[in-house]
Amino acid sequence: MKIVQPISHTNRLVTLDDVSIRYGDKIACRDVNFSIERGDRIALQGKNGSGKSSVIKLIMGENIQHTGSVTRASQLRISYVSQDTSFLRGNLTDYAHEYGIDESLFKAILRKLDFSRTQFDKDMQTFSGGQKKKTLIAKSLCEKAHLLIWDEPLNFIDVLSRMQIEELLLTHKPTILFVEHDHIFCGKIANKTMCL
Repeated sequence: MKIVQPISHTNRLVTLDDVSIRYGDKIACRDVNFSIERGDRIALQGKNGSGKSSVIKLIMGENIQHTGSVTRASQLRISYVSQDTSFLRGNLTDYAHEYGIDESLFKAILRKLDFSRTQFDKDMQTFSGGQKKKTLIAKSLCEKAHLLIWDEPLNFIDVLSRMQIEELLLTHKPTILFVEHDHIFCGKIANKTMCL
């Protein structure tokens, strides 16, 4: 397995200046300031409800009510692994075609993440939680993105696959913003931490 990130034309990929996000009367987060530079591996940390997923959605370009400014490098390509896997349905071949990724590479990564060939023809709705998460990670690894954003990538993932993912990130050092509750993983992978 490997990660090949295209080189962005600028070092600074994303900047958040005094960003506050609210949903009605509820403040998700307040006065968030940080930037993502090429080569950063940032662990986004905070208690449940602290606004981590909201900040990620804002960076992804979703229309979320906020104050402050979010600046993204022009033509920035982001590959996203969401917490939610419930939307996965259909087979892996159709999924690869839908997202325009190399099907053989996609399936080769899944094989390394302990998928049996019999899984390839099954409906993704029947996959276990771990298999669904591996599907999202494999897709992300196939996408030519300047920035990876992974929201709780290790949920339901077995120990051997965790070790492979960790080794992959340490070897290739992609630019990544991630949320993960495994403190050992965060300590090994992150070169910066942002607390909300």
